[in-house]
Amino acid sequence: MPAYIISDVTIRDREAFEAYRTRAAASIAAHGGRYLVRGGDVETLEGNWQPGPLIVVAFPDIETARRWYRSDEYAAALEVRDAALSRNLILVEGIGS
Repeated sequence: MPAYIISDVTIRDREAFEAYRTRAAASIAAHGGRYLVRGGDVETLEGNWQPGPLIVVAFPDIETARRWYRSDEYAAALEVRDAALSRNLILVEGIGS
């Protein structure tokens, strides 16, 4: 079953964010992930949630997503994360087709 990493981002520093984004994208691709959402307009339809830019990444399965998150490749992106952004990040298992 597919798995999804969902991130609600607040950008702190645009230059550091671009470095983070470049490193993260390379690590995601190396682990078979692909972006489904990468920013864009967010419209709140119900409730009080006012997220920043949202990122949704699909992985083939939850174990692959976990391996990516713990990988050396993604660790390189984490080196600049705190300067670049703050976020809420979740991992959710999808349903089979």
